[in-house]
Amino acid sequence: MIDRSAISTAHQRLAAQAGFLRTTPLLQLSGSALGVDCAQVWLKLEHLQVGGSFKARGMLYRMLANPVPESGVIIASGGNAGIATAAAARALGVRCEVFVPEISPEAKRARLRALGAEVVVTGAAYSEALQACLARQQATGALLNHAYDQPEVVAGAGTLALEMESQAGDRLPDSVLVSVGGGGLIAGVAAWCDSRAHVVALEPERAPTLHSARAAGRPVDVEVGGVAADSLGARRIGDIAWEVSQRHVHAALLLPDEAIRSAQQWLWRELKLAVEPAAALGLAALQSGAYRPRADETVGLILCGANFDPATLA
Repeated sequence: MIDRSAISTAHQRLAAQAGFLRTTPLLQLSGSALGVDCAQVWLKLEHLQVGGSFKARGMLYRMLANPVPESGVIIASGGNAGIATAAAARALGVRCEVFVPEISPEAKRARLRALGAEVVVTGAAYSEALQACLARQQATGALLNHAYDQPEVVAGAGTLALEMESQAGDRLPDSVLVSVGGGGLIAGVAAWCDSRAHVVALEPERAPTLHSARAAGRPVDVEVGGVAADSLGARRIGDIAWEVSQRHVHAALLLPDEAIRSAQQWLWRELKLAVEPAAALGLAALQSGAYRPRADETVGLILCGANFDPATLA
């Protein structure tokens, strides 16, 4: 069970591991500053986290909460979870092996290698890289990190929402818009909010894992593609995210690639925030009208990652 108690425990354990994680800034702006008709928009700048994404929280917590054998840690990832695992492994002085799909950007692969990870490129999509990773883990006995569907990973992600509440004077925004791939982030955020805020899932039209699961009444496989597939390219919503979302996620909205790319470029052009497409879904939902806040509403957005080639912003 992932709940506020589990997330508080993760926060305490991570805080005791001084010198690795960052307390990322919370930028509180008027809605008008972003062209949105609402009272405020809060931007949680988690793209400034160690490893360039929120994933550092859960990956480190997974490794702190379990013994790491001599064979080290292993993970399959579109990039961000692998980078976070590699960074944590380097900090803890353990070996790291990362399986990435062929759609992963070269910028992410280069970052993995720079962090000392052994990188294996295999499979057309994340699900195929995961199968290869699982087979390798059985052979080596390495500690398996999952990109989004382990209790420690989800609880670690939830510490982001705990931190945001603390930074805002022990209050949450009225609503939180969260990008979804496999669902580790939204599961952690929704579990911490515990229905005290209106949590909305956002997905690309071409990677609708949670949206399709809600339509079917159960997790189902989907085809994935589009501008955010390297980060939001899971074929199926995670079991933990599915369970938490049924209790605490109010809606799942789909966004076209054009709106996502436009919001990503707006964040760079107007605020000089360089984020990957997955981090722009919240602003895309607001600027496209997919999510329409009340005039007095405070909306929280999580800029979840920045592992991309910045040349693509040109």
